[in-house]
Formats: sequence, structure tokens, C-alpha cells
Amino acid sequence: MNDELYRDATSFARRTPEWLHALAEYGTDAGLLLLAALFAAAWWAAPRRAPVVAGAAGTLAAYGLSELVKVWVARERPCRAVDGAAEPLADCPPPGDWSFPSNHAAIAGAAAVALAVAWPRIAAWVLPFGVLLAASRVFVGVHYPLDAAAGLALGAAVAAPCAALGSVFNLPSAARRLARTLAALSGRTE
Repeated sequence: MNDELYRDATSFARRTPEWLHALAEYGTDAGLLLLAALFAAAWWAAPRRAPVVAGAAGTLAAYGLSELVKVWVARERPCRAVDGAAEPLADCPPPGDWSFPSNHAAIAGAAAVALAVAWPRIAAWVLPFGVLLAASRVFVGVHYPLDAAAGLALGAAVAAPCAALGSVFNLPSAARRLARTLAALSGRTE
């Protein structure tokens, strides 16, 4: 089934306009850069900083875990493994650059979920944007649909609890409260 979905996706991609090919190929990396920039913007604009920092750390952890799973599973890229598929829009990564799960999708899923938790005002567009980035990896022909779905799920599963913990334990305000308490105990005031 995964091979057939891949064939359908690459066949569909080949029938789309050329401008969409370029947008999909370069847009994924540009989209990940946009998500990184949103972490920086969230640092200033989000109601609290702790969930932003924890979410960014969760995104890095999701990437690391996806890389470990990728090496452990060692699934060949569909652009080399699936017979009868249309030519992928993007260059097929070199042998040894495994397919499952998609690192791009893991980063996109993690960042989108972490940003949605840390900065709820952008959730309505950042979550679909993360899914779009993951889907683009199938569209350009370098991943199976299951690779992208697994990457999204892995990223969200790692980053969501990190960002949520950051929300619960707002570290900067906790540090300020501790400093005030210690100052009060020592008889000094701020």
C-alpha cells in the first residue's frame, strides 16, 4: 500500500505546474527556517518564555530521536526502491541516507506543536503549515507517505510534552519567586 501511495503521489506531482515543483522542493527547507524564526519571534511575543525554550529543546530532541530511528530501521528511499513510480521532483538522497522516519517531518511536527503550545495565537496556521511541510517530502518524491506521517507523529509526541512542561514550570518566574523568598528569609527586600 505504501508503494502504491508513493506512486500516486509522484504521478500527481509530475502533473502539477513547474512553479509548484520548485516551491515544494525549496519550500520545505525554507519552511523549516521560518519555523526557527518563529521560535525567535515567540521568545519576544509569546505570553511566557519557558514553553518556547522547552519546545525548541523538544524540537531538537525530536530531530535527534528521528535520526536514531532512521539509522535503526534503515529503510531505503522510495526514489530508489519503488518500481514504476514517476521520476521524483527532487534529487534522490544518496544511499545510506535512510527514509523512515522523515527528519523534515519530525522537525516540522515538533516545531509546529511546540509553537502552538507556547504561542496559542498562531496555532490555527502553524499546525497545518507543519503538516504541509511534511507532505511536501512525499510530493517531491523522497519519502513514502508513512515516513512523513511517522515523522510528524514522532515530532509532535516528543515536543508537545516538552512545551507543556515548560508551560507548567515557567522557569523564569519560578526563579524570581525563589529569589524573593530567599531575600525575605535573609531579612532583605528587593
